Amino acid sequence: MKKFVLLALSLSLAFMSSNSLADHHKKSSAKQSVYRHVVCFKFKDEATENQITAIEKAFAALPSKIKSITGYEWGTNVSPENLAQGYTHCFIVSFKNKKGLEAYLPHKDHKAFVEQLLPVLDKAFVIDFVAK
Repeated sequence: MKKFVLLALSLSLAFMSSNSLADHHKKSSAKQSVYRHVVCFKFKDEATENQITAIEKAFAALPSKIKSITGYEWGTNVSPENLAQGYTHCFIVSFKNKKGLEAYLPHKDHKAFVEQLLPVLDKAFVIDFVAK
């Protein structure tokens, strides 16, 4: 009888544990739908520090203007690997889902930012991905 009770208890614990893992996986899967918009800039050689600072500030202002943005980070290259190919700035803009990105791209404030950026931009690298 004791063996039966121990076996039943063990099976119950294993079942609860597997349900807990399934719930954790569901929660993790929900996070996977987050869209990340990664943008790297290489500025023209003649771009001044003031112009670059203005771009940094203008990009940082977009989350307060575009409601679909759920996260924003940026920084300048500090890699010791010397593989940046002249790209100095990286910006990561997050959205709840693809629709958030789709609302951002044609948004009037994003378009105004791009117009401000283009005169000082040499190259841009953009990649979007769904966070896992």
